[in-house]
Amino acid sequence: MEDAKDGQPAGSKRSLTDGERKDQHERDSLKLSRAYVVQQIEVANNEKYKESLRQALQEIDQKLAKLAR
Repeated sequence: MEDAKDGQPAGSKRSLTDGERKDQHERDSLKLSRAYVVQQIEVANNEKYKESLRQALQEIDQKLAKLAR
């Protein structure tokens, strides 16, 4: 059985380093921000605002990709 939070098998927990904890926190924060921006794009009526949101989404995706390396 896997732990839903990190995808590791249950019982094989290891302590995360401070850097790993920081990266995980940043990833989680970016994922929440991404979800919010996507939702705002879906409901926005102003095209200039939508474009601004699309740019923000692109930046978030770039940061997530960088963290994935």
